Amino acid sequence: MTKRPPVSIIGLGKLGACIAACFADKGFTVVGADVSARTVDLVNKGQAPVTEPGLAEMLQRAHSRLRATQDIADAVSSTEATLIVVPTPSTDEGGFTITYVLEAAKSIGRALRSKPAYHLVVLTSTVLPGSTEYGMIRVLEQESGKRCGKDFGVCYSPEFIALGQVIKDFLNPEFLLIGEYDERSGEKLAELYRGVVDNEPEVARMSLVNAELTKISVNAYVTMRISFANMVAALSEQLPGGDVDTVTSALGLDTRIGRRYLKGAVAYGGPCFPRDNQALAYLARQLGQRASLAEAVHDFNGSTNERLATRVLGMVPDGGSVAILGLSYKPDSNVIEESAGFLLAKSLVGSGASVTVHDPMAMDSARGVLGDQVVYASSVDEAITEKDVVVIMNPDRAYAGLDLAKVPESTMVVDAWRLLRKQAGDRPNYVGLGLGDDNQRLHKALAGMWTDPARARG
Repeated sequence: MTKRPPVSIIGLGKLGACIAACFADKGFTVVGADVSARTVDLVNKGQAPVTEPGLAEMLQRAHSRLRATQDIADAVSSTEATLIVVPTPSTDEGGFTITYVLEAAKSIGRALRSKPAYHLVVLTSTVLPGSTEYGMIRVLEQESGKRCGKDFGVCYSPEFIALGQVIKDFLNPEFLLIGEYDERSGEKLAELYRGVVDNEPEVARMSLVNAELTKISVNAYVTMRISFANMVAALSEQLPGGDVDTVTSALGLDTRIGRRYLKGAVAYGGPCFPRDNQALAYLARQLGQRASLAEAVHDFNGSTNERLATRVLGMVPDGGSVAILGLSYKPDSNVIEESAGFLLAKSLVGSGASVTVHDPMAMDSARGVLGDQVVYASSVDEAITEKDVVVIMNPDRAYAGLDLAKVPESTMVVDAWRLLRKQAGDRPNYVGLGLGDDNQRLHKALAGMWTDPARARG
């Protein structure tokens, strides 16, 4: 078995804690560092500092190989490779700030000053092109008094993982993106990854700047696919018998397109897609260009949220009630950042309607923002009881199992993900987004297009 070098993880948040646990679970000796004394204490007790499926169990299994500290110098001096997993908040202009990255680099650099052995430093946080080479490396060299490529190595290697399935995605990546300062750095990181992942992914090795651009480009491209599917869904709703699932399934058969992210449902949200899309547009502006496509996708995504809010409000009678099922941006997550369900709840608050919300994991997150403006239901049944409108905003298992037979016909059910379409049949109180009605007002309009010669000629 190849010797597993000790690894340090700087930042034990939603991603860092999971990455540290994965390395430890695979037999690596791991030292995690975080500014939070509470986080450090929990990890040292073998307890999860964040909510993520599978993390608590993994930390218990790997407890003997993982320790945490608030001292970055201790973490670096005790290991051979360091992964920086700290926040890079978005700026008002759409870029990223690397303040936390540079703070971590200062501490790492000081630790490297007195360390004779070669050390690999890996930045995983999302940054703009140029940040690693002209930001982090300069600080590392200044603080250590050493030279990158000679005394220490540097890679930029972001993770393509989704909250709610971080461990699964980290251990089974579709591909590994490695931006390397030099070949030695890249090879050491590739070897490190080979010791932790469960599959055999393709490895894309390239320069630092190309890897940085690749990261935001991947997510920006995915937002475009989501928005395209949502556009098709909006069109399908206006066509008699229109069915977005039928259309997108056929699109996915074309190998030039594929099936991924062509569902047609709610606007994209979460901590990565919106900001990476905006970052690509920001980068273009800084370079004197226009990322018009990214900008259009961002605008369309916002209009998707607005259109749904208007539609739901139109179904709620004056002083009526609405239940929103699903506040997190995806199942198995408590993150409500930019999520369609959470934004819908915010839009309906103050409309005069009584708003009840439910989510399997995100209720505490919502309480921290919405306060007492909404009613928090402890169960799905409680949420939908005696409501004028019920809106399913998240494809969670809890909502896929909803029995429509128990919902009175006086309650409109808006199903953004069409989870219940098979059992819905021709129920008049069921509205599946992306599904047209044979009685749509456009039925006559479409027929008229082919019977009126003037309109047919356009």
